[in-house]
Amino acid sequence: MSEKKLPGTVRLRVAPSPTGDPHVGTAYMSMFDLAFARQQGGRFLLRIEDTDRARLQEDSERQIFDTLHWLGLTWDEGPDVGGPCAPYRQSERLETYRPFVERLLKAGHAYHCWCSAELLTAMREDQQRRKVPTGYDRLCLGKTRDERAALPGFSETPVVRMRIPDDVETSFDDLIAGRIDAPVPDDQVILKADGFPTYHLAVVVDDHLMGITHVVRGQEWISSTPKHLLLYRWLGIDPPAFAHMPLLRDERKAKISKRKSPWARLTWFKEQGYLPEALVNFLALQGYPPIVEADGTEREVFTFDEFAERFEWSKVNPAGSIFNLDKLDWLNGVWIRDLPLGEFTSRLLPFLEADGVLSGNPSLGELARLRSIAALIQTRMAKLTEASALVAPFFMGDDVIAIADDARAQLDAQSPAVLEAAMHALGDIDDHSRGVLGSESDWAAARIEAALRTAIVEGLGVKPKIAFGPLRTAVSGQRISPPLFESMEILGKTSTLARLQALRDTL
Repeated sequence: MSEKKLPGTVRLRVAPSPTGDPHVGTAYMSMFDLAFARQQGGRFLLRIEDTDRARLQEDSERQIFDTLHWLGLTWDEGPDVGGPCAPYRQSERLETYRPFVERLLKAGHAYHCWCSAELLTAMREDQQRRKVPTGYDRLCLGKTRDERAALPGFSETPVVRMRIPDDVETSFDDLIAGRIDAPVPDDQVILKADGFPTYHLAVVVDDHLMGITHVVRGQEWISSTPKHLLLYRWLGIDPPAFAHMPLLRDERKAKISKRKSPWARLTWFKEQGYLPEALVNFLALQGYPPIVEADGTEREVFTFDEFAERFEWSKVNPAGSIFNLDKLDWLNGVWIRDLPLGEFTSRLLPFLEADGVLSGNPSLGELARLRSIAALIQTRMAKLTEASALVAPFFMGDDVIAIADDARAQLDAQSPAVLEAAMHALGDIDDHSRGVLGSESDWAAARIEAALRTAIVEGLGVKPKIAFGPLRTAVSGQRISPPLFESMEILGKTSTLARLQALRDTL
């Protein structure tokens, strides 16, 4: 199976199930699909596999669309954009699968099974007690409906099962791992009693009819591949190439699960203030090495386009790596610092509005102040959610600044004198054009710093590390805040002095 295809012939798809919040694995598979499709001049499809009606959730499909678009992963064909292979929802394709089932039944490659759910459960429990491989025992194979109805555990509406031959081939070629030996499958259900196909039949039929050339999926599907290859062979159609990606694993090296890890939900990353560029970069590194430059150095920070341009299946690491959120935080910080100031400011707005720091329609003055603040905090953030705590003090009334416990704990016996000296020194500075960072007025960061150092460090003999702690606490209410002197410039003289006085009055 060659990696290279003629331009325009490569077709890949991602096929999530709308059964809850989108899994981060959907984005992981999508970006590898899309990278190869774009590199080869092919097409990327989104197909919704909604045959599991019991677990279907109404808003899940929209979340899939929204989160993948947020990541910048766009598709050429899908339920929302249409395409030549429509419809792209399996629930709208039910009549498509029936002829393939009839062909398999007629050829003897499939058979009806009337076993009840209770009987199948008892069968599996018995096999587990006897410590033998679990699988269907073929009670219905070769029987008519009436013959099976005479036996216990009969269900009126049958399912359809594959008839796995004794000499089934379980080895296949994989673009990532090479030759793989998979376990022997049992007689898999391919059509359920409700008339919906199972994944195994639907994925083969849909991939065939949609012209999919490369199937990219997680390693957990390796055991299913022999079943799918059998269906391709029985139906007389050419199989695609397979690439089984390394699983995303948590710190316990277990496959990440939405039940155990909140960050398995793709929406979690957006809520937590990660940039989509950083998450795409991080997901690429989960299965792919850093980019190697011409001089041999490795580069872990790269764009999706750079990834796609250099992509090769042979470089995907079958073992993958551990999902390290500390590494993601680092990457996110790098991407935040690389944003132009205006764009960084714009990306902060939704988080500041959600936390009530700013209204949904901030004034031009508020936006100008925010841009000045953003210039101070951009290098200090790992996630956009950290902005509210840093920004909020600049938009609060001077009389509502709350002093955090850890900030108050840093105050000592010298703090009253420090605050007094600061107020006297700052009171002498002219503020005729205050509050605009970089202005030429006397009320500017450099003048503020010089005045405070003269009054406190030199005048009181207090070390700088201790001297400015009470001032930071008074201005922001926090132990850690944006740069102090620039913060005072943005706040202006009146607010700065009011806050210093308010803290002094409590000591």
